[in-house]
Amino acid sequence: MPASDAPVTGAPARPGGAPAPGPARPSRLDPAIAAKLRRGPDGLVAAVVRAHDSGEVLMVAWMDDEALHRTLTTGRATYWSRSRGEYWVKGATSGHHQYVRAVALDCDGDALLLSVEQVGAACHTGHRTCFHTDLPVSSPEATP
Repeated sequence: MPASDAPVTGAPARPGGAPAPGPARPSRLDPAIAAKLRRGPDGLVAAVVRAHDSGEVLMVAWMDDEALHRTLTTGRATYWSRSRGEYWVKGATSGHHQYVRAVALDCDGDALLLSVEQVGAACHTGHRTCFHTDLPVSSPEATP
């Protein structure tokens, strides 16, 4: 059953907002997948998002177990907003949707790689990618 695009407000993991280890909110994620995740103290895992066709890195966001469950079962990229304390489906308000083509878990279990079909801009600033500001790099001397 597809999840609604409407935000769902999350509750703190413990009274006073102290994070609990593992998922902070109830989730329907397959326990076998959940067991492979190594979450931060806030119950979140970094999600690196790239364009499925070109491999271009588009953005980085955060997922808890339920956001990953919704992403895997709906094919729509769903994230946890740390600032708003709610789930958000990419494109629900902007129209700049992410249709998920593949999800991979890194070797340590602490990061996800989403390959998406990006419709419109990935960045909230209107840029195609959030990585549009190049910084100067001093190249070290080449060693033989």
